[in-house]
Amino acid sequence: MNTTPSSTSTDNSRERALVVAGGGAAGNAWALGLIAGLSAAGVDVTDADLIVGTSSGSTVAAQITSGTRPAELYAAIVAEPPQPRAGNAAPGRGLAPKFSGQNYLEWSDGIIASAEDASDMRRRMGAAALEMDTSDGADGARWRDVVAARLPSHDWPEQAVVIAAVNARTGEPVAFDRGSGVDLVDAVAASTSAMNPYPIGEDRYLNGGYRRSENADLAAGYARVLVLSPFSGRTRMPLEWGMDLATQVEELRAGGSKVETVFPDAGAGEVFDANALDPSTRRQAARGGYDQGLALAGLIAELWR
Repeated sequence: MNTTPSSTSTDNSRERALVVAGGGAAGNAWALGLIAGLSAAGVDVTDADLIVGTSSGSTVAAQITSGTRPAELYAAIVAEPPQPRAGNAAPGRGLAPKFSGQNYLEWSDGIIASAEDASDMRRRMGAAALEMDTSDGADGARWRDVVAARLPSHDWPEQAVVIAAVNARTGEPVAFDRGSGVDLVDAVAASTSAMNPYPIGEDRYLNGGYRRSENADLAAGYARVLVLSPFSGRTRMPLEWGMDLATQVEELRAGGSKVETVFPDAGAGEVFDANALDPSTRRQAARGGYDQGLALAGLIAELWR
């Protein structure tokens, strides 16, 4: 299976890249709201020559390239029925049932603290997740159904889309695209998998945020790069590992790219931590993102046009 991005762009189309990082239910809603707000103000970032998606950002990447307009995606979030606050409870199958959002962070923080470097961390994370997985593929099948229901289209777009993940068996970083021989739904399910390793054939995959936080490095070589980071560029990894957004932006700029980053403001709510997994945060996050999109349209237009 090819898990290295194939050549989906010609040299003269390597102009604009949109990078959407992970951030749970809230991060997905915020990014879609922001993109819709920009679109309403006349800046359509969905026409990027490349879109890179990680974790919940991989869902965004698939949604905005499905042919469904940002305004429709935003309206669907705002129309979602109110959800009771889940506190620290893990929503749905995103985490193993016995783990809360906070316990998931404690579990993964422990693995990160024990690792020597990023490669060692990925191997340890994969091994720990595989050891806990006793579902015999049932969790993967259920998660695929959940992911499929979120995507307006299950086909890879003609537009270049790259989705990050990690091979749980080997710890190797993975980047799926339409040339990888993996269905779009499976690629998104792999990138969004938290503790339960997602099966694709004989392999198992974990969340793309363990490849690198925003995975903005996958946009290397593009002239202009817009990065949407729900967690505001923060990282739980030691800075010397170079997993953080600041390092990725520095690398891109050193390679000649012009880069802008956008983080949530207070209008999106205080949700970008363990509670970002809570579906009750989505409407406020989306509305806050939409207002930000309207406010930032002039700045983003200078990068995009």
